[in-house]
Amino acid sequence: MAFQLCSSLAIIDKAGAGASGAITSSYAIMKRFSEQAEGVINAVSRFNWTDAASRGIISDEVKGILADAASNIAAISVVTADMTGYNTRIEAEDIINVLRDAKLMNLGLLKDQKRVKFINGT
Repeated sequence: MAFQLCSSLAIIDKAGAGASGAITSSYAIMKRFSEQAEGVINAVSRFNWTDAASRGIISDEVKGILADAASNIAAISVVTADMTGYNTRIEAEDIINVLRDAKLMNLGLLKDQKRVKFINGT
């Protein structure tokens, strides 16, 4: 499943082997998590990346940052929705912590309006 800013495969990969099959196989749930991630990215950066992606005006380099950010945010939702597949709750929380750190780095890049203008080439 491909969404505007990332793919379901990227989300599932980041959520880890313990991710719930019921969640990862549901198009509706994965789409909702992806759209929520896109909304967070758009709100934090004050730029509609989802619209820009649908028009195909984002460079490959920027797509990488956006895909990483969106899949990190969505994967956190996958893990928190059902932690029963992980060996321990601590394992699930460790995955969330790693994803959160990467998410914060990505959102930090996208939040700075000077960087957004640089990324957009304006």
